[in-house]
Amino acid sequence: MTRNEPKIDIKIRPIEKRDNAVIASIIRLVMTEFKAVGCGYSINDSEVDDMHTAYSPERSAFYVVELNGEVLGCGGFGPLKGADEHTCELRKMYFKSELRGLGVGTRLLNRCLQDATQAGFQHCYLETMDTMEQAQNLYGKHGFEYLDKPMGDTGHSSCGTWMARELKP
Repeated sequence: MTRNEPKIDIKIRPIEKRDNAVIASIIRLVMTEFKAVGCGYSINDSEVDDMHTAYSPERSAFYVVELNGEVLGCGGFGPLKGADEHTCELRKMYFKSELRGLGVGTRLLNRCLQDATQAGFQHCYLETMDTMEQAQNLYGKHGFEYLDKPMGDTGHSSCGTWMARELKP
């Protein structure tokens, strides 16, 4: 880094109650950017306004990503509804545009997968939009493979891309 380049300070930390409003706004902003609004999208999930409480149960975790002290992204995991106890779901991994392309997706994904493995999960599932090609590339680079149909009961019937991978301790 040269003297004239601004310092980039990226921090990933567990969500706190004070983060709820900014995380809800990020989720809604990114979902709207990708035209993922309406029935069958996670933008309508009741948990969006209180992610801190939604991810406080055992075997769940949710993280915020700060860039130079400003919260600009998020993501987490929890048990996959309607699946066996060994399968978790990667959930609501969204970044504002200024956070994209900095390698943060890899850092947050690795944190989620490591913590999910420590929580006893053996498989990780995710759903995404067909148009979220950057996200699909990230997941593919980290061992996720495409599935022919959805798993579990997420309620996100408008997502057309499903992926999963094995978690190894």
